[in-house]
Amino acid sequence: MKKLLLVFALLLLPVTGMAQDKVLKMSTTTSTESSGLLEVLLPEFKKDTGIDVQVMAKGTGAAIKDGIDGNVDVIFVHDPAREEKFVADGFGTKRYYVMYNDFLLIGPAADPAGAKGPDAAAAMKRIAQSEAVFVSRGDDSGTHAKEQELWKATGLPLKEEDTVFKAKDKEMKFKTVHPEGMKGYMSIGQGMGKTLTFAEEKQGYTITDRGTYVQYKYGRPEGLQLESISEGDKTLFNPYGVIPVNPAKHPHVRFDLAETFAKWLVSERGQKVIGDFKLLDKQLFFPDAK
Repeated sequence: MKKLLLVFALLLLPVTGMAQDKVLKMSTTTSTESSGLLEVLLPEFKKDTGIDVQVMAKGTGAAIKDGIDGNVDVIFVHDPAREEKFVADGFGTKRYYVMYNDFLLIGPAADPAGAKGPDAAAAMKRIAQSEAVFVSRGDDSGTHAKEQELWKATGLPLKEEDTVFKAKDKEMKFKTVHPEGMKGYMSIGQGMGKTLTFAEEKQGYTITDRGTYVQYKYGRPEGLQLESISEGDKTLFNPYGVIPVNPAKHPHVRFDLAETFAKWLVSERGQKVIGDFKLLDKQLFFPDAK
């Protein structure tokens, strides 16, 4: 009996090894997960390639740090300047253009700051000069980076400070920039979904990617009540890229799987899955392979 069990265990070893060989570790922005895109995209990728993707969803800054530290095989994020630096510094092999959507400034339908309008920086300035609440992700994400870019575009005097959060007994410190003396500014160090929920509770304004906003507003029984205050400004463009981690920096990474994933995303098949992903006939992401 013992011999039979030993033989059975040995037979399982190659199967287990093969399964492990087909697992890709990916760090990605919360918006690809919160929007529901990954629930559609990853099963189609596995169907075509047999590769499972282990997802770690977090702010873009933290996702890029995972790539720098070699904790993952690929990153899928939305902050072109930091993505290009990641590649230039040798941590990534190539940035593949995958898709885009846009950011929106949202807030209460009553618009207490009188911020509504097509000029995003002007809208942010009106919020800063009012006593209305503005909820910042404050988590070094691509959305947080866009928010800080918009604050700088207001021309208001800005204050830079470190914000410290504790999560799972780990201390995280992020730099944040916001208008000096702004009474309603709140930085919470959370992902997009929790930020939307908190902003609604506080009847405040926030910046969101369109994919997550549409999912929370139209894809849930109790939809988000916050409304678009500013959208369509060219400064709100939101491109996403995928980058395999460089095996020259981290020899242990599964570059073969990462490269397969990146090339599948930008293939005709991957781009069609992205383009076909809709919620109530609303397109959340637009293919952008170049």
